[in-house]
Amino acid sequence: MSASRHFDTVAFDVRDNATMLFFARTNAAGDIEDYLLLMRAVGEDFDDAIFLEINEKQYSGSEIIREARMSENMLTLYFHEPVADFDGETELVLAFNDTPENRTSMEAGAFRVLGEKLAGGNA
Repeated sequence: MSASRHFDTVAFDVRDNATMLFFARTNAAGDIEDYLLLMRAVGEDFDDAIFLEINEKQYSGSEIIREARMSENMLTLYFHEPVADFDGETELVLAFNDTPENRTSMEAGAFRVLGEKLAGGNA
């Protein structure tokens, strides 16, 4: 079974110790109503760990994400086992608006953040 979320904005960022893909759904005023952050920590202390944060709730992405696949304006995260916080779902589909800015962020960031978890698909 799969859960899905739709976002209007995707942003890629690189910091000193992390690379991030940020998905956001905003309202007409520009306020964030829903977000998902995928982050790969970089450096000796972090062992390239992946973190997943959804609306201020944090998960060890390295432990729960088995695989990720891209297809056009969707990124699907496949989990090792059902995740209770996602109603026992085994995958999460992240759909995003198909804009040049969002595609650029995905092309620049998907492999850098997900690395070996990114198993296939196309952009």
